Amino acid sequence: MHNILMKEMKLSSSVLSYLFILFGLMFFIPGYPILCGAFFVALGIFQSFQTAREANDVVFSALLPIAKEDVVKGRYLFVCLIEICSIVLMALAVILRMTVFSRSSVYAGNALMNANFFALGTAFVIFGLFNWIFVDGFFKTAYKFARPFVIFIIVTFLVIIVAEALHHVPGLEWLNAFGTDHIAKQLILFVIGVIIFLLMTVLSCRNACKHFERIDL
Repeated sequence: MHNILMKEMKLSSSVLSYLFILFGLMFFIPGYPILCGAFFVALGIFQSFQTAREANDVVFSALLPIAKEDVVKGRYLFVCLIEICSIVLMALAVILRMTVFSRSSVYAGNALMNANFFALGTAFVIFGLFNWIFVDGFFKTAYKFARPFVIFIIVTFLVIIVAEALHHVPGLEWLNAFGTDHIAKQLILFVIGVIIFLLMTVLSCRNACKHFERIDL
């Protein structure tokens, strides 16, 4: 798997996938829907799928002396690598905003979602949706990706809208707590987000392997 991952990173990927990792730093921006950063990271990964398709990379990979399912797993590993790198940047922003910048007026008066563990858990959910809707959807044909990506966009922005609106619901203000207030509750939601990401990724990878096995390239 190491070799196929290296192939994905060096031959199949678009440079935009790496550059768009930096959108994880959008968690530093006050007064902005910070979860859009997760969407832009996914958009960067989408560019690699587009680049690989135009280069007929799937057929090339299938002709290598490896199992067809390893082609799928290698692509999933690459996708998850980009997602986790961006999560690291988001986590850095969350930690700094909850500690060093916890008394900053520009963040304390933020009307939109604060960068906290609830936001980080929701970012995991968005990446899980990308793996489940788009990556799995792509491997149903190993060629068409417009429809699954459009579905991902619609679902993702519905998630962002709901996440941004929840802390305005009476009794749920703690979802947008700043600093270390209500951190225990937020950590629980963060763990749930990670679990959802893992389940979506693992299950969609299994489905994608089955889809790809049936495709006559």
